[in-house]
Amino acid sequence: MDEVVMDQIMYAVYQAVSWIASVAIIFGGVVPYIPQYRDIRRTQNAEGFSTYVCLVLLVANILRILFRFGRYFETPLLWQSIIMIMTMLIMLNLCTSVRMATELSTKRRSFSDFDWNYFWSWSRFVDYLQCVLAFTVLAAYVTYLLLDSVLFVESLGFLAVFTEAMLGTPQLYCNYQNKSTEGMSIKMVLMWTSGDTFKTGYFLLTQAPVQFWICGLLQVCVDFAILFQVYYYSRYPQKPISHTTHTTSAKAL
Repeated sequence: MDEVVMDQIMYAVYQAVSWIASVAIIFGGVVPYIPQYRDIRRTQNAEGFSTYVCLVLLVANILRILFRFGRYFETPLLWQSIIMIMTMLIMLNLCTSVRMATELSTKRRSFSDFDWNYFWSWSRFVDYLQCVLAFTVLAAYVTYLLLDSVLFVESLGFLAVFTEAMLGTPQLYCNYQNKSTEGMSIKMVLMWTSGDTFKTGYFLLTQAPVQFWICGLLQVCVDFAILFQVYYYSRYPQKPISHTTHTTSAKAL
């Protein structure tokens, strides 16, 4: 009788831990963007946030969803992609609205102009939506045609997670060029590291496709490399400390 009760308790604990882990993996990725959203709303200034992070994450998560049609992975990871896409669209809408309200130029740029010089720098949110929809339709069509190809499906999955894994590299390179991490939020980097470590562990425990945990490990390595830069440049300053705040990378924001 005691063994039955113990088994029921252990099962309940396991279910609770699994549920908490699923919720964390679904919503954990969008948490860093909440203070950024509030800051833009409060200051009505979006210059500190690069909308290219939205582009990268939209592409990465759209490709990940398409990858699921060819290779099954855990449902929480699917919901994570859906939530992230919604979050990036919300961020784009806010940034576009703020920019429109403060922009002095009367010239309006749109997706239908097909001007590469102004790609992803359009004046209206609807233009971003048109671009995302066009990419989604095109990618879905290609995926439909090549869904029977194992090489294509595996490459699609790798491209999806590798794109997301590279989000930290601009900050890494920026720090290297500046020989300093001044102006970069160390708390934010710690948040990346903890989140990416948890996500990679989740991939391993749930036996997610190999592309997921390989790129997850790559993300963790990039995070630790940035943390090492924080230590190294503070311990061995490469240039006089200035009072100018450097622009942080897309991922940092």
